[in-house]
Amino acid sequence: MGNDDKTKRVVFVTVGTTCFDALVRAVDSDNVKQALFEKGYTHLLIQMGRGSYLPTKSEGDDGLLAVDYFTFSSSIADHLRSASLIISHAGSGSIFETLRLGKPLIVVVNEDLMDNHQSELAEELADRKHLYCASPQTLHQTIGDMDLSSLLPYSPGDATPVAKHINRFLGFPDD
Repeated sequence: MGNDDKTKRVVFVTVGTTCFDALVRAVDSDNVKQALFEKGYTHLLIQMGRGSYLPTKSEGDDGLLAVDYFTFSSSIADHLRSASLIISHAGSGSIFETLRLGKPLIVVVNEDLMDNHQSELAEELADRKHLYCASPQTLHQTIGDMDLSSLLPYSPGDATPVAKHINRFLGFPDD
C-alpha cells in the first residue's frame, strides 16, 4: 500500500467473521475517508468478514487515503498492532486484543447483528472512558467529533456503565 515512512497512520477496520456490508460501505464512502484523512490518517485497511461489498482500492495517489482490503488473514493481530486507530464491529473478537494493546477504538453497532459477544464486550469496555460508539450511518460524525487525546487506557471493571452506554446508543431505556 505505498508509502512506509514514519508519517504512515493506518486505520484498521475489522468485522470479524460477520457479514456486515453496511460498515464496509460506510468506511469506503468519500465522507468517512475524508474525515479520517482530516484527522491525519494516511491508510485504510479493511478486513471484510463474509461480506460481499468490495471497497475501492487506492494507492493514495489522489492525495487522500490509501485503501486496501482483504477477506481473510491469519495475522489480524499484526494489523491491530500496527494500526493507529481500530474501527470494529461490536461482535468482533478483535476488540479484546485492541483493548489489551491500548489502541484507540470505535465500536460500530448494528441492532440486527447483536450477538453473544455483547456481554463480553461490555465487560471488557467497562472502565474505558470516552468510548466511541457509532452505527454505519453515524460513523462519519463520530470520526469528526472524536478527540483521541481524551481517551484513557483500558482497565477491566463493572460492565454496567458500558452496557448502558451501548443500549442508550441503540435507543433502549437505561432500566
